[in-house]
Amino acid sequence: MNKKILGIGNAIVDVLAKVDDEFLIKKNFIKGSMKLINKSEFEDLKKNIKIEKVVAGGSVANTMSGIAYLKGSASFIGKVNSDSFGQMYKKSLEDINVDFPYIQKKEGLPTGASIILITPDSERTMCTYLGISSNLSESDIDENNIINKELIFLEGYLWDKGISEKMFKYVINIAKKNNVKIAMSLSDIFCVTRHKEDFYNLLKNDLDILIGNENEINELTNTKTLLDSINQLKGLNKLIVVTRSENGSLALKDNKIINCESTKADKILDLTGAGDLFAAGFLKEYLEKSEIKKCLMSGSILASKIIQKIGARLE
Repeated sequence: MNKKILGIGNAIVDVLAKVDDEFLIKKNFIKGSMKLINKSEFEDLKKNIKIEKVVAGGSVANTMSGIAYLKGSASFIGKVNSDSFGQMYKKSLEDINVDFPYIQKKEGLPTGASIILITPDSERTMCTYLGISSNLSESDIDENNIINKELIFLEGYLWDKGISEKMFKYVINIAKKNNVKIAMSLSDIFCVTRHKEDFYNLLKNDLDILIGNENEINELTNTKTLLDSINQLKGLNKLIVVTRSENGSLALKDNKIINCESTKADKILDLTGAGDLFAAGFLKEYLEKSEIKKCLMSGSILASKIIQKIGARLE
């Protein structure tokens, strides 16, 4: 039986365009950075580029795509509008066999999008307009999409006081009632800094699995070293997965540390999506009841594959 996973996160359309360095200078963009932009900046930028490709993106959506690539059974819920980008988003996921059960409706804000400007040196400069994506609420979640799953995967990016927090709690309560396991990614160090206390409480009280990189984990525990973090987290009796770039990865399970080396990449083209795809490899094996070492290896292999190509998709 194919084990089922549902990811819930920001639904962001990745809009890829090639530009030269002059374009970035003219627009005052810092090469390689990610900048949040407003609606008018987004519309203006869209007019000035030639769109090469449109792909369904967002951190957890990338993870679900990776699971589908590994022939796993993945679903994703994220908030989009019924506009052209929203329709492209749905089609882009369904084309790779990721179920997208979200019911599109006419919204006040457009579908969120990230314009990814690729310069000749393969650097990616991102301008992201969140649009409607960060307004995902409990009314957008159908209980039936949760109860028949083995695992729910949430992203830290979505957490904010107010409607997102209510949505998180709603999902967690349904999952717990139905013995569905709950995993979360820490997403980003700034995200952890903003919501440290909330994330720690979620880990302690609600989560079964937490995935983050070394810096995010240390930020969460307010410690300087990974060893200190692990010693602090041992008492929680959770599965904690830590990625460490070229230093590999490790998992803390049943108070034991399981280490895994990184998988060497011949040529690194683009680091986007490395963490998302690591999570895909790990969670797919975890759902197959594989040993934790094998889960880490699978994550490592997928992460090394994705950094050798442009974008966060393995075709």
